Amino acid sequence: MSTETSTTDDATGPSIQQQLFPDMKCFGCGPANPDGLRLSSYEIDGVVRATFMPWPQHDNGGGYLNGGIISTVLDCHGAAAVMLEAHRRGWKPAPGEDLAYVTAGLDVRFRRPTPLDEPVEITAELTAVDEPEMTVVCEIDHGGKLRATGSAVWKRWRPRT
Repeated sequence: MSTETSTTDDATGPSIQQQLFPDMKCFGCGPANPDGLRLSSYEIDGVVRATFMPWPQHDNGGGYLNGGIISTVLDCHGAAAVMLEAHRRGWKPAPGEDLAYVTAGLDVRFRRPTPLDEPVEITAELTAVDEPEMTVVCEIDHGGKLRATGSAVWKRWRPRT
């Protein structure tokens, strides 16, 4: 299994994930999960971007990228945009928690088959920002064509006791 970190060609320095939650073990974006996707997102020209190289194990059975992996990549890339904005605004995680926000809903639309053997480009942009809730829209693109979109609502995480 590959443990290479997905990167964006124009990116330099540590990713948003490495900067804001380096000890996270999330399967999709956790830098501390050696078996995970280890998605690396960067802000470039005001947009959060990443390049993701699928693994052969991500095959949907038909030679394309599996929809569950697509959904995970969209969700975790959106997390980078949300956490970056929360960090900028000083909206810190609750004491003892790693993240200030969690996914409350994710709507994924598959537009075209997504290649399994070539890198895909991912973008994320916030469409609504308020401390209790943020909305982010992510897109996966390959060859100048939209492959999948995801709109996610993120809610402020406050553990209940």
